[in-house]
Amino acid sequence: MAETGNQLYENAAQEDRSAPRERISIPASLRASGGKGYQTVVCDLSMSGFSATAMSRIHPGTYCWLTLPGMESMAAKVIWWDEGMVGCAFEKLIAPVIFEDLMVRWRSKGYLAGNP
Repeated sequence: MAETGNQLYENAAQEDRSAPRERISIPASLRASGGKGYQTVVCDLSMSGFSATAMSRIHPGTYCWLTLPGMESMAAKVIWWDEGMVGCAFEKLIAPVIFEDLMVRWRSKGYLAGNP
């Protein structure tokens, strides 16, 4: 039986979750579907998703858009929310070369998680 695009993504995302998420601190913008965007901080990032600070509760299943500096908005789906933090899965995986570029760029600026 052939897999649908959504099933392919879910399988790839689960495989990517086994790869280490990069703990990092990147200023960004987050907008939930039907809401206004606000400034946030991405606390960890992988090719398949991220976690970030969230001003208010965002229910699992809600679509949102993350905008990192110098990049176009990336669609994601909320997986969890817990006491001011939200975890989301990207609609489309970040390409490995773009992911590596983000890590190099933000590490070089000193935006490792836990650093001032």
